[in-house]
This record gives sequence, structure tokens and C-alpha cells, in this order.
Amino acid sequence: MDVRLDKINKSFGALHVVKDIDLAIADKEFITLLGPSGCGKTTLLRMIAGLETVTSGEIRFGERVVNKVLPGQRDVAMVFQNYALYPHMKVFDNIAYGLRVRGTPKDEMRARVTEVARILEIEHLLERKPRQLSGGQRQRVALGRAMVRNPKIFLMDEPLSNLDAKLRVTMRAELKRFHITLGTTTVYVTHDQLEAMTMSDKVAVMCDGRVQQYGTPQEVYNRPANLFVAGFIGNPPMNFVEGQLTRNPRPGLAVAGSVLALSDDLARALEGRPEGTPLVLGVRPQDVTLAPLGTSGAVPAEVWLVELVGSEKLVDLSYADGKRICAEVRADAEVRLNDRVAAMIDPARIHLFDPASGLAIRG
Repeated sequence: MDVRLDKINKSFGALHVVKDIDLAIADKEFITLLGPSGCGKTTLLRMIAGLETVTSGEIRFGERVVNKVLPGQRDVAMVFQNYALYPHMKVFDNIAYGLRVRGTPKDEMRARVTEVARILEIEHLLERKPRQLSGGQRQRVALGRAMVRNPKIFLMDEPLSNLDAKLRVTMRAELKRFHITLGTTTVYVTHDQLEAMTMSDKVAVMCDGRVQQYGTPQEVYNRPANLFVAGFIGNPPMNFVEGQLTRNPRPGLAVAGSVLALSDDLARALEGRPEGTPLVLGVRPQDVTLAPLGTSGAVPAEVWLVELVGSEKLVDLSYADGKRICAEVRADAEVRLNDRVAAMIDPARIHLFDPASGLAIRG
């Protein structure tokens, strides 16, 4: 089932929390609403479910406008952060509850619950009660309760937030596998970019009630639309370096007494902008390398902090009276606190942004 949101707005009194959102979700796609707390992603999900009314705009399931359709008639299934299992019921009864209230025949109900339990690998838990289950097992039961109805759309509101780090990794893979197996259109809400990037066909990055960018994980990572998306996507986060446009004779970026080279594409994108135009350079730590102090076209800096993170080191560099830039280097790299070095930035990996609008400057 494809889903379309056209100019969706939601206000609570004078508080405008969802603002002019347009989204097109294709049949069988897994899309994620990603953003910080308070950005409007859960409110948007609840409007799709019918748990919140739409102030203005249209929600379509296929060709059907569902703004005024009751939640129980939308043929959606929702999985919540807190599992919401019935503690007095066995696992079988928790999974079967939605079928039972719809009057599903007992033989069909048992067959469907058994099949879902087999897919989720919880067949051996059907006679237990929720208090006898681990967090991951409870989450599987919650998924099973949604899956057994065979809905047209799955809606998931931060379902992995209550799990420990190791189990979250396992459940990310399980959710992706379930989606591939079931082929059901899925809208997933999270603040965790790793969940969004690893599971989704497309990601809608949200901030302040608006969709900042909607695209594949590769698109939002490699071509962020603005400063917010660039800073929110990626771990460790993207570096932002303030500079000014210089021409000597080709365009470059003046930073801390050095001139950083720009790619031919970015140079063409800057045609017509005057010398001295303020710009923000964005570069990921993986694209910053350390060179000897005095290297041409690099930013002079001092090592401020070194953090070992497995097979890499994160090196925080201080430049221009306390500004910071982070480089990711191999764990065996010879780098020590207070070393004087130069930060070299690959011109092909530079992102440029307009500091006034925050928008990306495309090559």
C-alpha cells in the first residue's frame, strides 16, 4: 500500500508542531522519520495511524483519503516503544488478541499465530507470560501482535529504544529481515541515525516540524541538503569550518591563514560570488588527514585530544584560537597530545554551505 502526505500540518492551539509536510511512500518501502526529540516525528506517525487529527492537508492510502477514517478502519498495525503487552495473558493470547476481537475463527487464529511465532522464532515462548520474557523477547511478541493481522501498513514508534546496545544491533537486523520477508509498507520513527541508515529504503530527516531532506540513506549522507542534515547524519559528526571565498586565481577557501583547494564542481558553483564571501565548509572526520606542520593548503593545528575507538583514533585538533576540527586516523597512527600538525582536507570530499540560509551549495 502506498502512502502519500500532502501539505500536512498539525497545531495544538497556538503551537504549530508539524509544518507543510509532503511525503510519498511507495508500496513495500521501509521509510524512517528521523530527528531529535520534539521535531514532530511521532506526531506525524500518530496522524498516519489516525490517533491524532490532521489540522490541514491530506493523508492518502492508495487513492483513498483517510483523514476522517477511524484508526481501526485504516488497516494499520502499530508497534510502540513500551511493548504494551497484557501482563495477565500468555504470549499466544497477546499475539492473538487483535484476531480474537475481530471474531477470527479459532483454527485460523491458531494457524496464523503459530506461523508468526515461527517467523519470529518465539514458538517455544507461546505459553509464557510477559514477565517471564527478556526485553528482546517482549519486543518480538509486540511485533508478532502487529504482524499476525497482516496489515497493509506497519507503523513503529522507537520500538528498540528500551533495549540494550547489543540487543538493538540484533533487532535491527531482525526488523530488516522481517520487512524483506513480509514486504509490508513500513513507517519507522527513531532519533537514532544508525537505525535509520541501516534499515531504511528512504529517510525523512526532520527538525522543527519540517522535513529537511527526504532521500535514500546514501543521498542524505553523501549530499546533505543543509547544515542541520549534515551535522545530524554521521558518526562522528561532520566538521564545520568557517572561511571566506578567495580567488588566486581559482576559487579557494581562506581558513586560519591557509587557502584550502576546492573541487572543480564547487569552483563552478561559486562563480559570480565576490571575493570574501563567507562560507561554511563541511568535512567528515574520515576525510581529514594529518600532515607535517607547514604543509601547503592545510590548516595549522595542535592536537587537543586523542580517543581510541577500536581500529581508529579520533583526533581533536585545535586551530585558530580554540576552534575545533576532528580527524579519524588509524589506531596505530603516531599522534600525541600537543603535537603540532596540519589538517589536510580532500577537496573531492568537501561540502559547502551558505551560512545565512544553511543550504548546501551544489557543484
